[in-house]
Amino acid sequence: MYENIQEYLAQLKKELRGSDPALIQDALSDAEEHLQNALEETLKKSPQISEPHALESLIEKYGTPAEVASAYKEIETRIQPTLAPTKPSKKRSFWGKFFSTAGESRTWGAFLYILISGLTAVVYGMWALMGGVFSLCSLILIIGIPVTGLFLFSLRGIALVEGRIIEALLGIRMPRKPIFFRRKLNWRQKYKTLVMESLTWKIYAYLILHFPLGLTYFLITIFLLSLSIKCVLYPVWFWVFGRPLITINQPFYPEGWSFPLIVILGIIFLFSTFHLIRFIGRFHGRFAKLMLVRKQEQTFPQGSS
Repeated sequence: MYENIQEYLAQLKKELRGSDPALIQDALSDAEEHLQNALEETLKKSPQISEPHALESLIEKYGTPAEVASAYKEIETRIQPTLAPTKPSKKRSFWGKFFSTAGESRTWGAFLYILISGLTAVVYGMWALMGGVFSLCSLILIIGIPVTGLFLFSLRGIALVEGRIIEALLGIRMPRKPIFFRRKLNWRQKYKTLVMESLTWKIYAYLILHFPLGLTYFLITIFLLSLSIKCVLYPVWFWVFGRPLITINQPFYPEGWSFPLIVILGIIFLFSTFHLIRFIGRFHGRFAKLMLVRKQEQTFPQGSS
């Protein structure tokens, strides 16, 4: 028999050990939300029943930690992210791997994420910087406390949206629902949870860092793609428009005999850029996982799963 929901959650976390941290976070949040709401309803209807006995009957319906963990693991195998990494079906040559990346959906998912990050970097960065400064300055007034609380709470919502984008485009499993807060918690307890939990500040750091990272991803990708495509199409670019290949202090017009070499180098450069795009997607996905998913080794603050 479990004395309270926290004991149940601790056992469920043990049963899920080794699973994806995002899966564990979702499972714990789902379990606490269901059991907490059901327990409150049961105790409201039958106040003479003790919490352990009421919880025992609810667990019989919901499932033991082992049963719930097994169900989540089974479901997880069926609903992997669309662009989740997969093992190559067969061995390919170096050049086969090099050129095949242009036809892989993960490459274009990462490319789309990089394009989007050019916008989200500005939005996240401005919100984190301006919201943080405004909240800090407003603390000298009474209104600053609720303003800061709303700002910190908004970070959780942004993190959830960003996680859904990352899972859809980069194939990295991220939390699929917000962290549960008990309905009976007063605003002081919720405020304390937001301020004291390290996840809040990791999310804030992510939004700050995403500003230079997202812009860097975007600018480098656009520059490299533009340069490589220009090299591939340079013969047409020169014959039709008479434009130079590059201009550094003065325009550079390569000799006609070098046009085939420029095209070949442009093709190699283009596919190298696709590999760089894949690398950026993998790197940022892991970085986001580190910053936006709660470490399951930590103790949960009172009031959240």
